[in-house]
Amino acid sequence: MKLLDGKKISNEIKDEIAIEVAQMKKGGEKVPHLAAVLVGNDGASLTYVGSKVRSCERIGFQSTLIHLPETTSEEALLQKINELNKNSDIDGFIVQLPLPKHIDKQKVLMAVDPDKDVDGFHPTNFGRMALDMESFISATPFGIMELLKRYEVDTQGKHTVVIGRSHIVGRPISILMSQKGNPGNATVTLAHSRTKDIKALTLQADIIISALGVPKFLKADMVKEGTVIIDVGITRVPDTTKERGYYITGDVDFEGVSKKASFITPVPGGVGPMTIAMLLKNTLLARERHRARNH
Repeated sequence: MKLLDGKKISNEIKDEIAIEVAQMKKGGEKVPHLAAVLVGNDGASLTYVGSKVRSCERIGFQSTLIHLPETTSEEALLQKINELNKNSDIDGFIVQLPLPKHIDKQKVLMAVDPDKDVDGFHPTNFGRMALDMESFISATPFGIMELLKRYEVDTQGKHTVVIGRSHIVGRPISILMSQKGNPGNATVTLAHSRTKDIKALTLQADIIISALGVPKFLKADMVKEGTVIIDVGITRVPDTTKERGYYITGDVDFEGVSKKASFITPVPGGVGPMTIAMLLKNTLLARERHRARNH
């Protein structure tokens, strides 16, 4: 069993980007600028945005955090997004999810300029990705592909079962895994909450990508020997014995499944760090595209 160490690979990617940024600074060029919009005070969101800002600092990006109160109206948020769309100094920005209940998430994501949508959530980017065209790939699926690539996990002709059909992970990764390329060229089954006898499917799978959000859903008796396991789930489980009052776990019962897997991602430290690294990579791409367009 080999651990797919997302922390290690994400640090390698950050180091590679930092070298590029240092070259830009040396040449007197503008460095990439990432902005994040956070509405309210959701604990997990604060943690994520904090680590995104720290990552920007570490690699020499400029970053701007726009923290709006929970009571911000949808109209005010859309106005802020419009300002960011027009601000030529900002290469890319993200709107941290979840948003407060009174704000229409779809409307907000649609308002982001696809050229600055480094989260890859806009339908324009999703559609371009599905058609094999240049686009921003949603950071989590992009991170999974990069992890498979750097660990040279063979995906050619393999049966991949994706559990979960969210627009952010399940659906895009099912498309990416089936596309031509390496990683890719897999035969993909997309399973979800209505799938009958999921165990029968996972037992056939050479690669399982679980993005369900159900703690320890995938058990050892659901996988065959030598399977590649990518655990995207991240759930805070209340636990009074822990200092924080909770522990973090994935969709996979790591203890049992890791004994049968050929490769497996840990939680935390697997897919999570890769998401942030690919967000930075998307921001670097955004800067390059803006420059190419303006020259």
